[in-house]
Amino acid sequence: MKYLIGMDGGGTKTKCILTDLNLQPIYETIGGPSNFLVIGTETVSETILNLINDCTSSQDILSDDIQAIVLGTTGGGRRNDAELLEKQIFNQAKQNNIAINKFRVESDARIALEGAFTGKAGSILIAGTGSIMFGKDEEGKIHRVGGFGRYIGDEGSGYRIGRKGLNAVARAYDGRAKYTKIADLLEQEFSISSAEELITEVYRNNFNIASVAPLVFDAAESGDKIAQRILENEANELLLHISAMKEKLKVQILKVSLIGSLLTTPNYFSYLFNEMVVRKFNDIQIKEAEHSPEYGAALMAKNLSK
Repeated sequence: MKYLIGMDGGGTKTKCILTDLNLQPIYETIGGPSNFLVIGTETVSETILNLINDCTSSQDILSDDIQAIVLGTTGGGRRNDAELLEKQIFNQAKQNNIAINKFRVESDARIALEGAFTGKAGSILIAGTGSIMFGKDEEGKIHRVGGFGRYIGDEGSGYRIGRKGLNAVARAYDGRAKYTKIADLLEQEFSISSAEELITEVYRNNFNIASVAPLVFDAAESGDKIAQRILENEANELLLHISAMKEKLKVQILKVSLIGSLLTTPNYFSYLFNEMVVRKFNDIQIKEAEHSPEYGAALMAKNLSK
């Protein structure tokens, strides 16, 4: 019997699924982080090989029985970077006498797209720390909107909302703008209560700017107009992503699966976004993902094995 492995790699953990060639799940497990751009290819390779060993030992099979493996992770969409990790994994596997038939690194967004629509046409809108939208047309061509990173993009993301929240607080400290409840919540949560402390935390102590986004949600929920305006503007930016993707895919009805904590957990922003989608569009369907990203990776592994 032959098998496939799909992996969804993140900054804290890597989810792994072992399936048969018909994509029937057989075994699932979790390993360490696999963001190789942060922790390096050698460490991530060890994680991947440990997951392969976990799958083979749990089912009493050989690594040679696995037809193909696909890992989706941050940075995997850039082929030059992905090839560095692929080369490292093959080298370490050879050193450890682990047979790997086919292995490929893809972006985490790509495997999420494949899983959400089981390989069919559709689109995903991701809003977490960053933001990006991917779509797949009827011919199988992949399209992208956004994803330009925190300096020139990431509209509607935790980073962007957090940065705007901190900017509102800074302006309030100076008297350049009205008071915002975000300032009170920032003091309660992070003990930041002055311009000097804010500057020190952001520029010297590597403050997690995206962590302020929930404070903006809470302030908006309590009626803070400044916070509400920030979220309305950022939600509208995500609507622009959707409009652009619909044009790229050239479909009458665009199916969108939402991914990322900002849009998938109950909060002021997710409710606002969904309300704005309903008000603006009558040709958009928000759909639950059919399968997990790691299952999407297994699906891509099946195509790789052919």
